Amino acid sequence: MSTKAYYPISEIGAGKVGFSKTRSIIEAAFYGNNVVKVNTLREAYELAKNSPGTVVTDMPVKSGETFGLPADAKVLLFNDGAVTGRYAAARRIKGEPGVDDTKLDKVVMDAIYETRWKTMYHAECFVGLDPEFMVKAHLLIPEGEENLLYNWMINFQYMSDEYVKMYKNSKPVGDGKEPDIYIFSDPQWAPHEAPDVDYSCLSDPLTLCYFDTNENCAAILGMKYFGEHKKGTLTMAWALANRNGYASCHGGQKEYLLKDGSKFVASVYGLSGSGKSTLTHAKHGGKYEIKVLHDDAFIINTDTCASVALEPTYFDKTADYPTGCPDNEYLLSAQNCSCTMDSEGKIQLVTEDIRNGNGRAIKSKLWSPNRVDKIDAPVNAIFWIMKDPTIPPVVKLKGAALASVMGATLATKTSTAERVAAGTDLNAIRIVPYANPFRTYPLVNDYEKFKKLVEEKNVDLLHR
Repeated sequence: MSTKAYYPISEIGAGKVGFSKTRSIIEAAFYGNNVVKVNTLREAYELAKNSPGTVVTDMPVKSGETFGLPADAKVLLFNDGAVTGRYAAARRIKGEPGVDDTKLDKVVMDAIYETRWKTMYHAECFVGLDPEFMVKAHLLIPEGEENLLYNWMINFQYMSDEYVKMYKNSKPVGDGKEPDIYIFSDPQWAPHEAPDVDYSCLSDPLTLCYFDTNENCAAILGMKYFGEHKKGTLTMAWALANRNGYASCHGGQKEYLLKDGSKFVASVYGLSGSGKSTLTHAKHGGKYEIKVLHDDAFIINTDTCASVALEPTYFDKTADYPTGCPDNEYLLSAQNCSCTMDSEGKIQLVTEDIRNGNGRAIKSKLWSPNRVDKIDAPVNAIFWIMKDPTIPPVVKLKGAALASVMGATLATKTSTAERVAAGTDLNAIRIVPYANPFRTYPLVNDYEKFKKLVEEKNVDLLHR
């Protein structure tokens, strides 16, 4: 499936798909004469490598040319400052109760105006890795934020010849009525007094993550953490998938080839730190032939039960991967970690969350040798990973309504991946339906889709 980028004159105008007020504010910024198009991953790497503050380590990127990088590319480290996690409090979703989109639109208009004095970079990528579901996303971000640009392009699928051809041959999503995703970002933004701009519409006084997911656009202001850009992009891709017959999944999925030749497909759902990546990549002592779809973001077709990965790479915590760990061979970049010079005079990453919590790295697709972009075999079982000690460790749920309700009441705890208010009890149990705090559509949509998988497609649901 592909999204729509260009419109004939007859389809342009008020009240037509792709031309909401918020989207018209955001998209226009991409065509300014201060915008420089970044067409390749190699260009993005060179920009990030030479950006002030970047640490060019002596750790080589394994098979970098496979990803469109220079053969001698190194792992780049960039640190964001005090904020090293996602900040849900800054999210404002157009159409939700209490969200004043009139005021928010003016905040974005003023923010875009202020960037006229800056060189802006425009990058594109694909979200979704199979012709069944591929959407094009655009990012506009100012000079000085080259590492965010580079990380965004390596986190999602860059415009390689293979994927450009695949995209051209894919079916238009939503009968051609879904427009491309557009994201305007200015991490350097700060509120300032300006005529007719009222910041009372913000839920946080210094930052904003504003979504118009019905029109596939967003503005991210004052937010330096890469996770905001990754999850902001996924937020819109998941919403788009939800509108078009898919269950949107914040979790991992793998396929087991059993001894009798049959396949068993398992999906695990949980927040950062819950263990979904560990379970997804577990090799089970070599007992089974395994294929891994992804450990963070995918979608399930609720009619065929086939699943599609949304990202090629892995945005992984570095806490469990010490310096010299073999897994670090597959790093592409690192964020919010330290570094040191070793006895041979080479700059090495210092991980294990010594500098701060939630140190991160983007690992290449090669990290998982059994990786696939789509699993055609229907999903057999879904596991809700909870942290509620009052429930037994493993419970198989009977009844479609109960099984889906347990996902809607998924109990978890706050992790270091999240920026929270001072004094927040990180051990307190909280409810995050379907382990997806990035939902911008009605919760009932997820309830109905997971209920359908159990009721009509005979998927087992288990609490773990």
